Amino acid sequence: MATLRTPEHRFADLPDFPFAPHYHQIDDPQFGPLRLHYLDEGPRDGKVILCLHGEPSWCFLYRKMIPILTAAGYRVLAPDLIGFGRSDKLSDIDSYSYQRHLDWLQHWLDGMQLQEMVLIAQDWGGLLGLRLVSAQPERFSHLSLANTGLPTGDLPMQEAFLKWQHYALTVPEFDAGAICGGLIQHNTATLADDVVAAYRAPFPDQSYLAAARAFPSLVPTQPTDPENSNNRAAWAQLQQWHKPVLLCFSDGDPVTRGGDKIFQKLVPGCANQPHLTLHGGHFIQEHDGQRWAHAVVAWLQP
Repeated sequence: MATLRTPEHRFADLPDFPFAPHYHQIDDPQFGPLRLHYLDEGPRDGKVILCLHGEPSWCFLYRKMIPILTAAGYRVLAPDLIGFGRSDKLSDIDSYSYQRHLDWLQHWLDGMQLQEMVLIAQDWGGLLGLRLVSAQPERFSHLSLANTGLPTGDLPMQEAFLKWQHYALTVPEFDAGAICGGLIQHNTATLADDVVAAYRAPFPDQSYLAAARAFPSLVPTQPTDPENSNNRAAWAQLQQWHKPVLLCFSDGDPVTRGGDKIFQKLVPGCANQPHLTLHGGHFIQEHDGQRWAHAVVAWLQP
């Protein structure tokens, strides 16, 4: 198993991405030193907004939202999960697990000494972020979620997602740029070529894509999945969450459409909030990200 680091030249001249890189070292007991990349934008004394990406994207996904949030006085932190973006990558699919991703993120959060955070999360950003919230609710003040969930394996998963799991593990050439650009979801707008290239940038060849291939299969979909009990425990905590929750799910994601209704039913903090339906597909930050950012600013500053 090798630890891979994407060459810096792969990130040159990214469109609308003038943000400086920052790095945090994780001394993993099994894999040794791992470098986690993150963005840190806006005033250092501003309230922290934590933006968590999912699969197979990276913090580039939030480039349209960050300027709106920082202009409103917020400090925005957007890490790249290990295996994505500028963060280090492990070449073996079996090196990745739900718990390891949580441990790596937790190490970074502890190092940053963050408190009273606003969580913005989509896709795996929610699966990870909500586990962090349930474990340390005192460190978070607000949650804004889009196109995500917290599966427990107790309910049948949609056929479209099961096909995505199989595709990710078996397709000979996994193309992160094409996937973010709508390869899997044909009803979304096509992204510009330079944006698609930016989503390909972290992965010079297929050896860098183990995390992206692994992620779909780490989602609990069966009663025997190892993280079922932990996700059920997280739901038990979320059902006691009374701090504000803003749901901004999109109208064009066939897998997560309707997931906002589950949160509204189970999480008390969703009550009487200005929830918003965004227009676009799964990667809603690309299709309607500015409206999500403006909605968050208005929500935080009524």
